[in-house]
Amino acid sequence: STTASEVIRRPVARILSSLLPLAMAIRLTLLDGAVREVAAPVSGLDFVAGLSRSLAKKAVALKVNGELRDLSAMLEQDVVVEVIVKDSQEGLDILRHDAAHVMAEAVQELFPETQVTIGPVVENGFYYDFAREAAFSSDDLAKIEQRMRDIVDRDEQIVREIWSRDEAVDYFQKRGEHYKVEIIEGIPPGQAISVYRQGDWLDLCRGPHLPSTSLLGKAFKLTKVTGAYWRGKSGNAMLQRVYGTAWASEKDLQEHFRRLEEAERRDHRRLGRELGLFHLQEEAHGSVFWHPKGYTVWQALEQYLRRRIRRAGYVEVKTPQLCDVKFWQQSGHWGKYRANMFAVPDEVPSIDDAKPLLSGKARLMALKPMNCPAHVQIFKQGTKSYRDLPLRMAEFGCCHRNEFHGALHGLMRVRQMTQDDAHIFCREDQIQSETEAFCDLLDSVYQHLGFSDVAVLLATRPSERHGSEQLWDRAERALGDALRGTGREFVIAEGEGAFYGPKLEFHLRDAMGRSWQLGTLQLDFLIPERLDATYVGQDGAKHHPVMLHRAIFGSLERFIGVLIEHCEGRFPLWLAPVQVVIAAASSSPEVDAYSREVKAALEAEDLRVEMDLRNEKIGYKVREHSMQKVPFVLVLGQREVEGRAVSLRRFGSQESTVIPLEEVVLQLAREALPPDQRRA
Repeated sequence: STTASEVIRRPVARILSSLLPLAMAIRLTLLDGAVREVAAPVSGLDFVAGLSRSLAKKAVALKVNGELRDLSAMLEQDVVVEVIVKDSQEGLDILRHDAAHVMAEAVQELFPETQVTIGPVVENGFYYDFAREAAFSSDDLAKIEQRMRDIVDRDEQIVREIWSRDEAVDYFQKRGEHYKVEIIEGIPPGQAISVYRQGDWLDLCRGPHLPSTSLLGKAFKLTKVTGAYWRGKSGNAMLQRVYGTAWASEKDLQEHFRRLEEAERRDHRRLGRELGLFHLQEEAHGSVFWHPKGYTVWQALEQYLRRRIRRAGYVEVKTPQLCDVKFWQQSGHWGKYRANMFAVPDEVPSIDDAKPLLSGKARLMALKPMNCPAHVQIFKQGTKSYRDLPLRMAEFGCCHRNEFHGALHGLMRVRQMTQDDAHIFCREDQIQSETEAFCDLLDSVYQHLGFSDVAVLLATRPSERHGSEQLWDRAERALGDALRGTGREFVIAEGEGAFYGPKLEFHLRDAMGRSWQLGTLQLDFLIPERLDATYVGQDGAKHHPVMLHRAIFGSLERFIGVLIEHCEGRFPLWLAPVQVVIAAASSSPEVDAYSREVKAALEAEDLRVEMDLRNEKIGYKVREHSMQKVPFVLVLGQREVEGRAVSLRRFGSQESTVIPLEEVVLQLAREALPPDQRRA
């Protein structure tokens, strides 16, 4: 029989197509606009081989009129065709999906009693959930991985089949695959059941897949086993989830593990503990205990951003933590986010142990998950004129969101957060200028904090949304035009907008190349209307303002987590919790007195200074403070006392420089200035 790899080498259909009448030709348009006329029908595999043999070796699928298809799919009419190669993101997703199928085949060959459930692609890899009585061991993973390599060597053809619903149910019931039967029963009647077969093994799948298991290659690795409830519901059976990663080449696989090692070194949870910045504990799930050093970083960031927004024309407000749910009902948040809000009955709990703690009859209050309805209440106080707009209202607002315990992750995903939140109430004719001003402010802040690679996404209407289609058309057009007016490049993220309006997402890339969505600008016609916020226009009539929801950090917690990992805990001098350590090289009254004098001189310039007068060797002290990533260590001994100088050592350097005291105070004070306070 002919294998898929042999088909790549022998594009028979392409040769035959040249002999067919020209009347059967179809036009296939490539992404670059080039058009190829070929005889129909032609398989995707043969079409790609006709373009380039080297391209055919890298191809894993086609995108036909924007829809992913197998390479074996037949092209029978004029279409736009894009070739998906294995090292593209879409190509990697297909590769990883195939790796998941090969893993499932290997598991069922080695452990025939195992039921296969669901196996999706995830970031950088894949997993499959298996139902099996015995737990998978590390030895089992090694066996599964070896069998996967055997399956790759078999070069099994991968073929898509369409089954009837009854056929699929009957097949999986006979094999004892009850989870597959449940999946099929959840597919709407009349919808085709897509099955992929590789060798003697098959599974339900929409595809696409590679033509053959050999094309997967062997750049994969199984990484861990965890528990997972069927369909993610705690009342369901516990399954075993086997994770793996797969890449286009062995080189890429090894680079992935190198990045994982670096990510471990940079993990903000580990660094937060080692550097004494913060901690978390079970008694306060998702809330951070900030230690003095960590809170110093927090305050420096907050004070910096406060200065920036004040100069940009914002006014700062403070709003209640606990509000009647009617605000959230009116704004639409209650219907959309109720499951993620902390609701509190407005009553005094009973102190009688014989009675229920709460009556169940009280009105509900809610801890605010965001600040926008409260800011609208401030806007509504008194009459506003068109001349009062734009009104830029900011708040470092503490918010709470009832996240699942399993979803919490250090500073990156918390329950209690402080947002650098602001709402700009403006007229429609001010959307452009306010968007430009915000984007410029955001770019400047990110540059100051060491983030220069920022991508912009325009997120459009989601499937679940409030407001009319006409309102959404107007909002998307206004925000899109404003973004284009800034001259920035952007990508459209279909269906990713907020329930009340489209938004801009600002994704910054860190030192490891990872992308983090932090900043946002959301255009909202809806909430001001729902909460009846108005201003008097130039025509004397009442109008609803446009509301621009915006944030730069997103939340202080998440931003600090990203920043810690970006700089590996080595904060720039202006943010470092301890900027200078004075380390005595010898123990004497003269050195101790001079150390205190140097400390006082530095603190007079608002530097954050610690003093180490312990009777330890100076090399030990320097290493210890280097482990804490202190930017400067000033070593003082008898020589420095006599010369009224210091021996200065920068973090990361093995060199020491002797500098007069007055000079070093001026130098460090200048270097420690926040970036917005430095002279150009």
